[in-house]
Order: sequence, then structure tokens, then C-alpha cells
Amino acid sequence: MFFLNLTYLKPVSDVEQHLKEHNAYLEHFYQAGNFIFSGRKEPRTGGVILCRAADLSTVENIYHQDPFYQKQIARYEVTEFLPTKMIPEFENIIDNKR
Repeated sequence: MFFLNLTYLKPVSDVEQHLKEHNAYLEHFYQAGNFIFSGRKEPRTGGVILCRAADLSTVENIYHQDPFYQKQIARYEVTEFLPTKMIPEFENIIDNKR
């Protein structure tokens, strides 16, 4: 499991210009089963994504497809973690590793 921390490198006005493309990117990886949740930080300085993937190389391939990354609107910080305790609703998500 990977926690993706996005930090905006450009003003929010630039972020909003590419939000439609970014949302399409997110939807693609939700449909593929990689993304579990995502959302904006508050204050609006970036966002976070919980990602399910087999390894760091796969995660890098995923976030390199984000228009925010490609257009240098946001940088990604990736933290891999091994979930060991969770609410029952998450057990199915964790058991279905990719």
C-alpha cells in the first residue's frame, strides 16, 4: 500500500486549469482498482491519494501519468506502508493486493 502526498508547485489558478485532466487520470486508476481514496489538503496546498500497487515501480508508473506531474504543477512524495491494523471494512481492500 502506498500513500501519495501531492504538493502544488504552482498557484491554484494553474491547478484549476488542469483539474479536468487530473480528474480523468484519477478516474482511470479508480476503475483499474489502484486508487482507494483521494482528496484535497486543507488548506489547499496539494492532495493525497491512497494507492494499492504491487511495488514502487508500479506506483511511479502510475503517478508519472498524472497531468499535474507531467506539467510540473505538483510533486509527489511516496510512502510505502504495510497495513497491520484496520477497521473491518478495509480488510477486503487490503487482502486484494495488486
